Amino acid sequence: MSYLFFKDINQEEFDEFVKNREYCNLLQSYNWAKVKSNWDHMYTGVYRDNVLVATGLVLIKRLPLSFCMYYLPRGPIMDYKDKELVQYYFDQLKKLAQKDHCIFIKFDPAIHVNDYDSKSYNINRYKDTEIYLDTFKSCKAIHHGYTMSIADTVQPRFQSNVYSYENINETLPKHTKRLIKDADRRNVQIIHGQGELLDEFSRLVELTKSRKGVPLRDKGYFKTLLENYPEGGVIFLATCNVYKLNEDAKIKKGKLEKEIAQTCENAKKKLHRLEDQLRSVDKDIKEFKEIFSEFGQENKDIAIAGILSVQYGNTCEMLYAGMDERFKKFMPQFEPLITKVTRFLGTGFYRNF
Repeated sequence: MSYLFFKDINQEEFDEFVKNREYCNLLQSYNWAKVKSNWDHMYTGVYRDNVLVATGLVLIKRLPLSFCMYYLPRGPIMDYKDKELVQYYFDQLKKLAQKDHCIFIKFDPAIHVNDYDSKSYNINRYKDTEIYLDTFKSCKAIHHGYTMSIADTVQPRFQSNVYSYENINETLPKHTKRLIKDADRRNVQIIHGQGELLDEFSRLVELTKSRKGVPLRDKGYFKTLLENYPEGGVIFLATCNVYKLNEDAKIKKGKLEKEIAQTCENAKKKLHRLEDQLRSVDKDIKEFKEIFSEFGQENKDIAIAGILSVQYGNTCEMLYAGMDERFKKFMPQFEPLITKVTRFLGTGFYRNF
């Protein structure tokens, strides 16, 4: 068998290869280099007997004194059990690195180790990993270990999953079903789009950034994502019409007041129940009034939460999210999107290297 290594694979061939592999990942797509425009890059690949068998988007960070570092986010893409191929790829990449004064190469392939229920502690979670570690170590790679702190890795090592199946709604926990009903009761709706939703989505991310005190991306970055993934990029917004909710609350308040007035004093149990409902409605009306002070008392939908997602190959990455904390009781994250997007539910995890 003959091998050839290239550092300038064309986009069509590169993406076609990545999209159809087990380890397909958005961060190894051709256009990800355009998103990370503050890094240099190479589109590396290996041909075996004239057939493309490996690719790797290499991001290059320039450092002082003409040095640099190489980073392959969630890559390279290849059969990691093919020890000869892995060895050849990294041997060739290291030759380029030496010429480029690269001080180290970092890579974190998304190798699925195993699944276990989030309520369980799986003591065998690292079984069957030695075959990969032995191969990488033979290339002189240093494994950083199965770290537990998110600060120890660039990409996350745990991922929460819900695997879709028929009639999934019927098997959801009671607590989850109740939260979905809370969202429905407040008439939370889901809309989706691209550039036309950027302003509202960016506003929600800014609110999250301020609340959490963490650095997040801005509108310009989100715009770049959507421009580079025009077919797969999408913004989902959860919206609600507070004006209609307020009108409904006032009607309910009037009915409760009338019913209380018509209830005899001896029906203490019923009176307590009605008075509790009235207090709840009054609290809602007060909160609606505070919202009107910022958004105006208009008959319009207000964006209360959102996510930006990019579909690539057979994967879909939910990259960024934001929420207006004032609407947390509306439970927008539990409004079912059915076929539009996977619901965020923490019922299972799997490990990555």
